[in-house]
Amino acid sequence: MFDRKILADLREDLADYPAVALLGPRQAGKTTVALELARQSDTVYLDLESELDRAKLASPELYLAERLDRLVILDEVHRVPGLFPVLRGLIDRARRDGRRSGLYLLLGSASLDLLQQAGESLAGRIAYRELTPLNAQELPEDEHARLWLRGGFPESYLARNTGVSFRWRQDFIRTYVERDIPLFGGRVGSDALRRLWGMLAHQQGALVNASVLGRSLGLDTRTVNRYLDLLVQMFLVRRLEPWHANLGKRLTRSPKLYVRDSGVLHALLGLPDEETLLGHPAVGASWEGFVLENLITAAGPQVGAHFYRTSSGAEIDLLLHWPSGDSWAIEVKRSLSPKARRGFHSACEDLHPRRKLLVYPGTEPFFLDHDVQAMPLAALCRELAQQATLPNR
Repeated sequence: MFDRKILADLREDLADYPAVALLGPRQAGKTTVALELARQSDTVYLDLESELDRAKLASPELYLAERLDRLVILDEVHRVPGLFPVLRGLIDRARRDGRRSGLYLLLGSASLDLLQQAGESLAGRIAYRELTPLNAQELPEDEHARLWLRGGFPESYLARNTGVSFRWRQDFIRTYVERDIPLFGGRVGSDALRRLWGMLAHQQGALVNASVLGRSLGLDTRTVNRYLDLLVQMFLVRRLEPWHANLGKRLTRSPKLYVRDSGVLHALLGLPDEETLLGHPAVGASWEGFVLENLITAAGPQVGAHFYRTSSGAEIDLLLHWPSGDSWAIEVKRSLSPKARRGFHSACEDLHPRRKLLVYPGTEPFFLDHDVQAMPLAALCRELAQQATLPNR
């Protein structure tokens, strides 16, 4: 998997910034990417989940000051609280000595602590990248059905058969619930958290009300919101915010929540294989979440991602909004004979997007009524990736 574009992105960032943070869920491949980068350059790699490597940083300023001429990779950097002010001092020292880039690559499995600490200590000195699991752009189109079923975590996607893949995802969920999430969130009840995650899977893409979830779980709304924030900040759940515009209409203001990885979604729902998935009532919601996650990844972080819904039924599944003001309205249909809903046309009349698109599981793009273009997922991902390279977008 070393042809992943993230390697080139990291090299580019390290040429411009003294520190780069690579964020993403556990098992997405951050360490693999970092070790490949280390293999290609003169690098120090420290796994801060290792007691031996943490011991090397007992006096971090002394240890790191002797290695200012090399790139230092700090894996699971949240394990050493208080390191960021030290890094700031060392970066400023290196700048005075004439070295202004490529000092530190920081790997983290949760955005909450890393972004807060780095934002406070390394402002103006750090760039951020998110590494998602494997996505549709990185795989041939004839592999997309497998990617949808198994998800993009490399161990799951590359497993020797569907059963092994499913068991890996079940173990992944158990490990997160029992060890990883409590590590970041303090006192988090593993049973309640597992039930909440499962409830989100059964409501994939729905408007989620924390008070309703709390009543089902026997928890107060504040606790449910804290759990939801943890799942979002650990890149396990996507919170898709509604688009707000002053249109004189009653707009939905609650966000939608999606389990980000389709394979994890299927494990939470107990769907081990394609036959079970295709016969399950959640198949449409699963496909929608899979499509949206891939499109948002392809569009890149500079593009705003929202949905649009009014009380009268006008709705857009995904509204992509560029800094230039352009927007694309996207509907998702799991049908080889797709037809845009009336609510989609009404929403487009409200917002006047530059493009009106319908993603379907076929192989050829074609036009529908009202200038709506039906497109395969792979083709639209390519277009969005190309848009990201254009100036003034």
